Amino acid sequence: MNSFIEELRWRGMLQDMTPEIDDHLNKGMAAAYLGFDPTADSLHIGHLVGVMTLLHFQRAGHKPYALVGGATGMIGDPSFKSAERNLLDKATLDHNVSCIQNQLSKFLDFSTDSSNKAELVNNYDWMSQFSFLDFIRDVGKHITVNYMMAKDSVKRRLEEGSGLSFTEFSYQLIQGYDFYHLWKNKNCTVQLGGSDQWGNIVTGTELIRRMGGGSAYALTVPLITKADGSKFGKTESGSVWLDPEKTSPYAFYQFWLNVSDEDASKYIRIFTTLDRETIENLEMSHQEAPHLRLLQHEIAKQVTTMVHSEADYLIAQKASQILFGKSSTEDLATLDERTFLQVFDGVPQVKINKTQFEEIETVLDLFGEMTQGVIFSSKGEARKLIQGGGLSINKEKQTDPNGAFTSQLLQGKYLLVQKGKKNYFIVEVTA
Repeated sequence: MNSFIEELRWRGMLQDMTPEIDDHLNKGMAAAYLGFDPTADSLHIGHLVGVMTLLHFQRAGHKPYALVGGATGMIGDPSFKSAERNLLDKATLDHNVSCIQNQLSKFLDFSTDSSNKAELVNNYDWMSQFSFLDFIRDVGKHITVNYMMAKDSVKRRLEEGSGLSFTEFSYQLIQGYDFYHLWKNKNCTVQLGGSDQWGNIVTGTELIRRMGGGSAYALTVPLITKADGSKFGKTESGSVWLDPEKTSPYAFYQFWLNVSDEDASKYIRIFTTLDRETIENLEMSHQEAPHLRLLQHEIAKQVTTMVHSEADYLIAQKASQILFGKSSTEDLATLDERTFLQVFDGVPQVKINKTQFEEIETVLDLFGEMTQGVIFSSKGEARKLIQGGGLSINKEKQTDPNGAFTSQLLQGKYLLVQKGKKNYFIVEVTA
């Protein structure tokens, strides 16, 4: 059995842990859980740290429980939040829980016959059985208000003056009871989480001691930041989601491809399962030829394949080469419509009808009234750029403004116009 803690340590994924947890894990198979609040119907890459922690736990021969917080999701964790978040209804939470379970199955083995197969649990299943009076009588009496007030997540909100509702204040007690419930019913002795969860997790170990007279352990991983200090997992367009409908595989691939060298060295340890020797060899090769960005390419390959599929990775890679490298009409034609639109997301578009398209005789005709004001302000401007070799249609350079127009529609309805090196436009031919 591999040492789970040593694995996390060399990967830079170990923040805090309770005493004697290493000895506990070395005695044989143990069970641990890590929670995910279903505030959306997809996980984002910020959740991947926790997912990878559970993955390494299972690979080390232990049993992982992924807890989806159908109950705690109705409340909202106040940890490091400046304001109370919107509360979700049961139907929305049930939908989110189902979607998250499907995503987790790509990382954790829920189907193996082994005793350490992963299991998904929903804290709504046991918390919904409690009445309010039962909970404050049977659970609340074991933890003092002073103990709860001492937690950093509570103190911070009170010091900032924004206050804390009783709903949020109760969160750590409910999360603590989750640990107690899994300890009592599933022999789950370890809780894993981000470093911002430390206070909530040790509330659970305290409940287990006071309510059950037992011992339990906690381990947290660092919160991931970028080298420049900005928030990890955010782009100009928002969060980077695991759901391909929210963040396309191409955009997902590009996120990892564009991380800095300093971040790449950290992320390849955290977000892939590559072994230490492979990573260190990659780092040496990267240092010898940093312009090749070997680390970034490998991270993008590994994470895109793991989250989506090898086919999605290959399409994203091809699309990236088409956009940033030398390519042809034939290369563009290999992209399906969805990927084509993903690659050129945000590019200015202009629509012309089929009759207008069929009337185009010369290259210059395309830039007349039907597209004027979007691509060029006038035919004169278009003629000048074409003669200077600065315009391409479907990646084919156009040099004669009066030459016959022979460009074929991509996916049966698009033309890709490139002005200069970086300015793209899409002409869509409608029925």
